[in-house]
Amino acid sequence: MNLDLTGKTAVVCGSTQGIGLAAAHELARLGANVALVARDEEKLREATAQLPKPAGQHHHYLVADFAHPQQVQEAIARFAEQYTAHILVNNTGGPNPGKALDADIDSFRMAFNAHLINNHILVQALVPGMIRESYGRIINVISTSVKQPLPNLGVSNTIRGAVANWAKTLAGELGVYAITVNNVLPGATETGRLEQIIQNKAAKTGAAAQEVKHEMESEVPMKRLAKPEEIAAAIAFLASPAASYINGINLPVDGGRTGSL
Repeated sequence: MNLDLTGKTAVVCGSTQGIGLAAAHELARLGANVALVARDEEKLREATAQLPKPAGQHHHYLVADFAHPQQVQEAIARFAEQYTAHILVNNTGGPNPGKALDADIDSFRMAFNAHLINNHILVQALVPGMIRESYGRIINVISTSVKQPLPNLGVSNTIRGAVANWAKTLAGELGVYAITVNNVLPGATETGRLEQIIQNKAAKTGAAAQEVKHEMESEVPMKRLAKPEEIAAAIAFLASPAASYINGINLPVDGGRTGSL
């Protein structure tokens, strides 16, 4: 099975922590040059320095705050002038928890910009290079909520569904250029985002955080939470030559938790 990414360049968003950082490491281990994207330059510099770097690999970083799409557009335009990206991993932190009914309009607007609009900006900047190279992998890290909405994540459920349908549409448009577009749907994963959700639920219910975490684990057939590296492995596979005929799918990586097929 061909997992070799030597000579390929990957742009990985939200890559100074959690799933994004784990994905950057896995892609680098497979031979890719990796460009990290996040808003904190100091963390980006540290994360870039820690990436695996066998002979011939070159890693970069782009500073952009996903709360400001114009920053993303300017940063990726400068990158695309110098480099051709073969792989794009769209990944950013989710909206705050809460019921959909209680969410204000700005919450939906900000989430739409942070996720779908920024994803689209990145795709438009990088797809021309993918077409020239006859190799493209666009991988969106979203959520199992596109198959089964999750309680108390109203804004996230809504926006993730929009991203999933956007991706499926692009898969139909870009397949002819040997560009695939797929979504990875993480289940409960040990990240800062999950810790925020646990603490929020604990505060609202009065339960201990450890009790909330145990309840989450009990909902998974494997009775544990995912590690970021396990999500990264799925991302890396979809980025590889081995996944050349996998296009337009939603891939849950959730230990079997999601109740739908």
